[in-house]
Amino acid sequence: MARWRYWQLGTDDLRSFKPLRAVYGNIDDAAVRRDLPEDNRFELEGFDIWITHIGGYPRHYNSRVRNILQVKAPNIFVCGHSHILKVMRDEDYKGMLCMNPGAAGIHGFHSVKTLLRFTLHNKKITDMEAIEMGKRGEIK
Repeated sequence: MARWRYWQLGTDDLRSFKPLRAVYGNIDDAAVRRDLPEDNRFELEGFDIWITHIGGYPRHYNSRVRNILQVKAPNIFVCGHSHILKVMRDEDYKGMLCMNPGAAGIHGFHSVKTLLRFTLHNKKITDMEAIEMGKRGEIK
């Protein structure tokens, strides 16, 4: 591939580049749903991390997520679905960091493609930045 085009990459391509931790979304096809879980919970650099697609945000979690959080909240909760980039702490769950990276796809109702980039090391989060990747319909 002469130029990296994220919308053309499959999960195998992403796995060959870096370790992939992902979940399927509500518009993903059967192949993606067979390849990726609905929930991905793992430990990394001293953090308990939970990724799911539809989750909500502090004081507005959906009932499925709220039930899981009440049993054992992670340190970091990552979800999407709303296409709204948001990073905030939830003091109701011991300062759990909630992150929604926005939307990076070329389809949807978002106007700008976004992602979050950060470093996890030795139970510390550093270098967090929100990155804009152009307008939704643009293909670079």
